[in-house]
Amino acid sequence: MNNLDRSALLKKLDYTFKNEALFEQALTHTSYANEKIKNKPKHYERLEFLGDAVLEQIVSEFLYFKYPKLPEGRLTRLRASLVCEFTLSQCSRQIGLGEYVLLSKGEDQTGGRNRDSILCDLFEAMLGAIYLDGGIEPAKKYVITYLLDDIEGKTLFYDAKSTLQEITQRDYGEGPTYELLEASGPDHNRHFVTAVMVAGKEMAKGEGTSKKNAEQMAAYEALKILKGLA
Repeated sequence: MNNLDRSALLKKLDYTFKNEALFEQALTHTSYANEKIKNKPKHYERLEFLGDAVLEQIVSEFLYFKYPKLPEGRLTRLRASLVCEFTLSQCSRQIGLGEYVLLSKGEDQTGGRNRDSILCDLFEAMLGAIYLDGGIEPAKKYVITYLLDDIEGKTLFYDAKSTLQEITQRDYGEGPTYELLEASGPDHNRHFVTAVMVAGKEMAKGEGTSKKNAEQMAAYEALKILKGLA
């Protein structure tokens, strides 16, 4: 597994697979499978498909009982913020799934191991594998441990820029501004660093693969500071 000891990852997941092939499949990217001419391994796309559906069920049920007074519209928006690409990619980083995924040489060299879209897929694929191997209870434990442990912190990113705009307009009398500090990397793997300025002073920085994403990250980091979560 990418020359890393799988036991460390299994210990972090706190789950023992009866069918280790599912574990291996959950960590195999399409690019790696397609690179093999003979004995092509199974990649994670089907597990991701299943994991996506299981995730929606688990999160929906959790929110339904945790917030009995919230109307359907608010619950839907809250769920969307939890299952968005950024949030799930952060969960994968917390677990360390990107360190173990098998990628083609090209995908690895262009930053695939830290790409939000791949990390999001990995979280769902691992959920699909755990669900197939052990059923709904260990699947729930995985989601509650890594996604639903800090709902307030994890939902900040979804509307970070608009939320920061509202807070700074209210508390400082003006909205934030964003300043691009750095743009680097080849066209296929761009890297941007942006600062968010509040009342003329830099409050936080954000990094991303686009200007928009870097601004969103900067707003998210500023919100964590303002809410005492940083």
